[in-house]
Amino acid sequence: MTTPATDERDPGEDASPAFRRELVATVRAVDLLVLLAVPAVLLAVFALPEATRRSLAFAYADPTALTAFSAHYVHLDAGHLAGNVAGYCLLAGVGYAVAALGGARRFFLTALATFLLAFPFVLSALNLAVPRDAIGFGFSGINMALAGLLPLVLGAYARERFGLAGSVRALPAVFFALVGWIALLALPLSTTGLGLAGVATGVASALLAVLYASTAGIPIRPSVGAVARAVTARPGEGDLFAVAAVLVAGYPVVGFPADPTGAGSVVNLYVHLLGFCLAFIGPFALLAAGAFAE
Repeated sequence: MTTPATDERDPGEDASPAFRRELVATVRAVDLLVLLAVPAVLLAVFALPEATRRSLAFAYADPTALTAFSAHYVHLDAGHLAGNVAGYCLLAGVGYAVAALGGARRFFLTALATFLLAFPFVLSALNLAVPRDAIGFGFSGINMALAGLLPLVLGAYARERFGLAGSVRALPAVFFALVGWIALLALPLSTTGLGLAGVATGVASALLAVLYASTAGIPIRPSVGAVARAVTARPGEGDLFAVAAVLVAGYPVVGFPADPTGAGSVVNLYVHLLGFCLAFIGPFALLAAGAFAE
């Protein structure tokens, strides 16, 4: 288990270089190889002829076990590939750093392996609940799973580095708040139809977050203040926390655009939501049960 940073330092000393050295020393070469294998596979698949890539996409009207898996590693244009590779590098890179320094390395890598090997089948199967004559492809569903995992490793990091004992217990409140934020992003705001549903879901999720925090005995304002003080008091450690927190709140803007239609394609908001929610709920249950105590 990683030892929390101490306060025994000169107040005027810049702790960032020491933190960077600790981060570099914490990173394992084999872990980097695992992380970098993913964009390598995506690029290798993209190098295949377009006809081959199309045959590996998931046809909802004619599903197969092979395409249920392969479709999540297929991209038909360079822009789609570049966006997903960039998103993966950001989410996996920050997530790994936070997990490694927060005593949750094994938890993160186990979850990553699950997302890469099992989630393609799960997400494709659940996609069949919405019948349509179309094909599905792209890595964004797995990216959204990494986005759902990030709050969990960030909670472990806050507990380990800043001594915030209730950080993991508070995570369901964060989840409810994020689901509300996603609803506001994905559904147009209006007083009728889907717009009203988005507003209603956002408000209901916010109320659930507050209700959960209240019943769990988590004071929201003091907790936020404690996190802010811890982050600002520890350069380096606090900077990484802030970057991860911005990513937690900001990545849904990428994954749930207000207008999901593009040139000849539609962003699959349904699979994005599935990836995000499943990646939070299952791993959180295991984390809360202590299955990955290190």
